[in-house]
Amino acid sequence: MRSSLALFLAPAMVAAHGAVTSYEIGGKTYEGYQGFSPVAGAQIIQRQWPDYNPIMTVTDPKMTCNGGTSAPLAAEVAAGSTVTAFWKQWTHAQGPVMVWMYSCDAEFTACDGKGKKWFKIDEKGLTGTVMNSENWGTADILKNLKWTSTIPKSLKPGNYLIRHELLALHQANTPQFYPECAQLKVTGSGTATPPAGSLTSIPAYAAQSDPGIMVDIYQGGGTSYKTPGPAVWTG
Repeated sequence: MRSSLALFLAPAMVAAHGAVTSYEIGGKTYEGYQGFSPVAGAQIIQRQWPDYNPIMTVTDPKMTCNGGTSAPLAAEVAAGSTVTAFWKQWTHAQGPVMVWMYSCDAEFTACDGKGKKWFKIDEKGLTGTVMNSENWGTADILKNLKWTSTIPKSLKPGNYLIRHELLALHQANTPQFYPECAQLKVTGSGTATPPAGSLTSIPAYAAQSDPGIMVDIYQGGGTSYKTPGPAVWTG
């Protein structure tokens, strides 16, 4: 009976989560990964994730790119243009959306996402004063299953990772992180790089005790919310 119950519940548990499964960049669609076991030689720009189960701590090594380490392709994108990420499913309406980038010093095969080099280019947390509401960035994902961000126009050309992160806060003091990374070749005439104050490491871009991570949206009494990590850098 117990094994039958587990089989019955498994699809419902999986359906509650989600991951980026494709991108639109420069008018071109790039397929992401849609399975649960990396496929050798998959011709995608996304770093393949082994699962989209929630990551429960901000210090988990999977926080970097949800366990993905490399991809065979990269999408060319002009600084100042947009990147749209798409999800096949998402069910949580409370929590922020954050979009990060990371400058690779060399080729993507040697780009591991380590060090204090991640910077945030986009975010949306709580709009309004009611925390137990659908006035959150992740509610937009729930409704539209997509998110569009602009690459800073002045950003220096080069190889970058782009990381989309959904932080689900629907369970009190039990944050759930859902990140994925893709590979970009940024073009243009920009010369700007983020200042030191905009840079952080992932994992551990904030403490687990950060009030933007460890929060009770039901009984906490809060009326405002600050997204964890450094402020957005727009260039």
